Amino acid sequence: MVVDGNATLMWSDPIADMLTRIRNAAAIHAKSVKIPSSKVKVGIASVLKSEGYINGYDVVDDGRQGVLRVDLKYGPRGEDVLHRLHRESRPGRRLYCPVDALPKVLDGLGIAVVSTSRGVLSDRVCREQKVGGELLCTVY
Repeated sequence: MVVDGNATLMWSDPIADMLTRIRNAAAIHAKSVKIPSSKVKVGIASVLKSEGYINGYDVVDDGRQGVLRVDLKYGPRGEDVLHRLHRESRPGRRLYCPVDALPKVLDGLGIAVVSTSRGVLSDRVCREQKVGGELLCTVY
């Protein structure tokens, strides 16, 4: 469906759409990527920023739901910082983990992003606070 020249789509999984947009932008070495905003997406961007996978993010008000602009990060010679973003829990198969069952991605070199009752946190912070939740994605 096309409205005013802009494609509007119905997403069954907006988090997977966010991860795909970041993967695609990183593949072409874009400086930033724009994503429709939500609280969970801002939480994921916050975790990626605190763990050093992106340079930063900000929410731009567009009169509707807002746009999340994510500034991607690359190494000093242009090498990728984000190697893999993988969606774990999906709408058809939710994956909940207690704190002792959270995966250690690449033996601690990567992170797992978890939606908890205390917000969206990395697996490291979940272990410190002894809280589990829905395993959203893994990153390395």
